[in-house]
Amino acid sequence: MKSPYEITTDIFEPISQFWNDHRTERTISGALVIIFLASLAGIELKRLGLLPPSMTGFVPDHHFAAVNVAFTLVLILEVLGLIFILPCSFSKAMGKQFEILSLILLRNSFKELINLPEPLHLTTDWAPLMHIVSDGVGALVIFGLLGVYGMLPQPNLKLSRSGYARYAFIASKKMVALVLLGIFTVLGARALWQGLTQHHTFDFFDTFYTVLVFADILLVLLSQRFIPGYMAVFRNSGYALATLGIRLALAAPPYYNTLLGVGSALYAVALTWTFGKMAAKAPPEGSKG
Repeated sequence: MKSPYEITTDIFEPISQFWNDHRTERTISGALVIIFLASLAGIELKRLGLLPPSMTGFVPDHHFAAVNVAFTLVLILEVLGLIFILPCSFSKAMGKQFEILSLILLRNSFKELINLPEPLHLTTDWAPLMHIVSDGVGALVIFGLLGVYGMLPQPNLKLSRSGYARYAFIASKKMVALVLLGIFTVLGARALWQGLTQHHTFDFFDTFYTVLVFADILLVLLSQRFIPGYMAVFRNSGYALATLGIRLALAAPPYYNTLLGVGSALYAVALTWTFGKMAAKAPPEGSKG
């Protein structure tokens, strides 16, 4: 009889391989182009009064709303990528989360274009322009910090046991990833339904990042079983705190969202750098002092 770890691996691996397949990537990329063009066409047809009445309710009026649709789909794909990278390591998952945050800030910049008239030109209301600049600069700074984060050494944390313990730890993270995938599917279906029925009661990314905070804490507790020790717990808990910072940034108003996002990225970089220095100076496992 297979163990829960084996069952989890048997379920997770085929899904992960399908998602990371080059053919899947090409198909999804082509679908994004088609959806973007179809969104532009639908908006133009609505503006010309050529859409059926049953469709006018959920088709926007502004052409730049199509850009928001495209960026939202890209973000959904990035969140899926985060779920599948979660079993790899805390550090890789953390980097992926900041990639998503930078894209969310860019999406926010483009969303502000809806508040400007068509064809685009500045009005006496400078608020949309200032929001575009704030979110755009925040995305750029986080992008730069991600480059620094990627260059920092990531010391390997030794498991308390070898062989089966490593397999069990990775399988445990795959269990969490599968649960997240299920929650992602439910939230995505709910958001799609509400979008079609015009009853928006929650923001998908805000809600999912709230779930990620709990998932990160669960992963910290799981890692304590396989990678005991103060330094490992502190680093992983610190990454969970950075995820909380991202969640707060998503809920914050303009300007504050940029400050919180950049601050969380700086914290993750400082945590990784400090941990790397301390891990390099730590005595070898089993030594006494």
